[in-house]
Amino acid sequence: MSTRHKRPTSVINLNTSAGARAENRPYRLRTPVLMLDFGATSVLVTTATATRITAADVEFARQLAEQAAGFATCVERMYRGVAAATGVER
Repeated sequence: MSTRHKRPTSVINLNTSAGARAENRPYRLRTPVLMLDFGATSVLVTTATATRITAADVEFARQLAEQAAGFATCVERMYRGVAAATGVER
């Protein structure tokens, strides 16, 4: 998976609320599915194929985990009223 810095042609903004949730759904006979549920809208994150994992799938999963952890840290700091030491836009 290459790092591309092209402008997106479409952007979808899904705001969290009290009912929003994220759930990993592992399966015995197919690759896992990450479900992001925003009430009336759900997003499913899957691998390219349902039966085989590639190096690109692993790289994306690691990148997703890293960025989600950073997002959680920023949200927690703002919730507590503490500005992040670096990387916070105001």
